[in-house]
Amino acid sequence: MSTSAPAPTVNPTLIPDTPCYLNGDFTPLRDAKISVLDRGFIFGDGIYEVVPAYGGRLFRFEQHMARLERSLAELRIANPLTRAQWREIAGRLIADGAAHTGVAAASGNQLVYIQVSRGVAMRDHPMLPGLAPTVFMMCNPLRLPGAQQRQDGVACVTADDFRWEKAHIKSTSLLGAVFSRQISVDAGAVETVMFRGDNLSEASSSNVWVVRDGRVFGPLKDRLVLEGIRYGLIEEICSAAGIPFELRPIHKAEVLDADELILSSATKEVLPVTLLDGQPVGHGLEKGKPGPIYERLYAAYQQATQA
Repeated sequence: MSTSAPAPTVNPTLIPDTPCYLNGDFTPLRDAKISVLDRGFIFGDGIYEVVPAYGGRLFRFEQHMARLERSLAELRIANPLTRAQWREIAGRLIADGAAHTGVAAASGNQLVYIQVSRGVAMRDHPMLPGLAPTVFMMCNPLRLPGAQQRQDGVACVTADDFRWEKAHIKSTSLLGAVFSRQISVDAGAVETVMFRGDNLSEASSSNVWVVRDGRVFGPLKDRLVLEGIRYGLIEEICSAAGIPFELRPIHKAEVLDADELILSSATKEVLPVTLLDGQPVGHGLEKGKPGPIYERLYAAYQQATQA
């Protein structure tokens, strides 16, 4: 009697044949392969970035590259490419992806995913020096929230932030975020807003902004929060619009009593939260509805993507 498990089968049609980049080669995504001893596979020992492209133009590319470089430095992985090389590969993937779908790159929005792992070695915990990093990139359509979500807002739930204390690294070790996001999935909500003790940290895959008395507040940029690229963008928008903006510790009571709550990420842009733990967000006539600060941020965000 055989004790071996049957080989898993994968329907190749579930993995698209869109072009990707892997260690110097462009290949169909369904044909891309890495070693089973890659430390990204074994340990989650790697970092990633997600860069939106609007009409074929990479958005806030330099800021994404700066964060990628910070994350690589934290993991003691040498940056395998220059910024010019990253940009060149991303540009080709955008063009090839558009050609593959038959939609001109200038007519659609795409999302470039970048991942760098430490590389291949026999399984051992120490950060072995001298390994050749594994570099993977792919490009997919950027699917933004629909008009109904923007009109009505979205529901979120709250939870303790049980992840590790190096959340400032954009690491591929995402099991904590996976568990956190599943809490909201199980509740039929869009995001999980997390707290460390009594203070707001972030959501499972988004930053969280609190609006009170016409002012926008965000958590401090520290090791407990990933500094989303929209941190800088929202500050710029607020400054240009004359909206007071401040980063500081935010108590849970302030979140629960907020005038508005807003999520931000590459795929959400900015998105209003109108229901938190089953309770409407806000006060007075705006209660349970997207608020005026969100409307101003969203309009300015759209202008920024077209600049």
